[in-house]
Amino acid sequence: MTSITLSDTIRQKLPYLALGCIQCTVQVEDADAALLEKINTAIAELSNTLTIDTIKFRPAIEATREAYLALGKKPSRYRPSAEALSRRALQGKGLYQVNNVVDLLNLVSIHTGFSIGGYDVDKIEGTAILDIGKENEPYEAIGRGDLNIHNLPLFRDDLGAFGSPTSDSARTMVQSETTNFLMVIFGFAGQEGLETAKDFAIDLLKNHATGADFSVEVFS
Repeated sequence: MTSITLSDTIRQKLPYLALGCIQCTVQVEDADAALLEKINTAIAELSNTLTIDTIKFRPAIEATREAYLALGKKPSRYRPSAEALSRRALQGKGLYQVNNVVDLLNLVSIHTGFSIGGYDVDKIEGTAILDIGKENEPYEAIGRGDLNIHNLPLFRDDLGAFGSPTSDSARTMVQSETTNFLMVIFGFAGQEGLETAKDFAIDLLKNHATGADFSVEVFS
């Protein structure tokens, strides 16, 4: 498992925070038909139980929003990825189709309500430290360009910021050449629900991304 830790600052601000981490080897390719069917089923189930107005009250999403407020960030402006994905699904726009690994990660997110980071392990240098974003700290978000990460939870390594529950970074994004994958499930209300989410993710990784050589840990 990649070396991961939480800074003292974020521990003090968010004392219940826990990270469910899964590291494994993967084969990145287009999502297969079975995975796309599971995504469509999850979207249908979401649409049958929640609305745009009620999605923010889903426990994992609500806990993430409360964490953002505790750090001084407006969750309605810098939406956690799980909320943004769920809203997109409820608006009938479907989920982004990127590749099998990213697509299954997004499936886990809308299924559980957890915001989840996905990283190419080989692009992480040194220890991954979860901390709080600094003012004017540079961050290139996938598909969004420069993102204001001031007061957002984010990972840093020896090269700088690389991951946030609002948006993953371009530097460590999962691409066709990725073989070593790290998934981080952000549990802002503690470990409740993390075990179920991890089991679901591992099953998807094994069945749809040739996942192998798993390391699984919880950091808090």
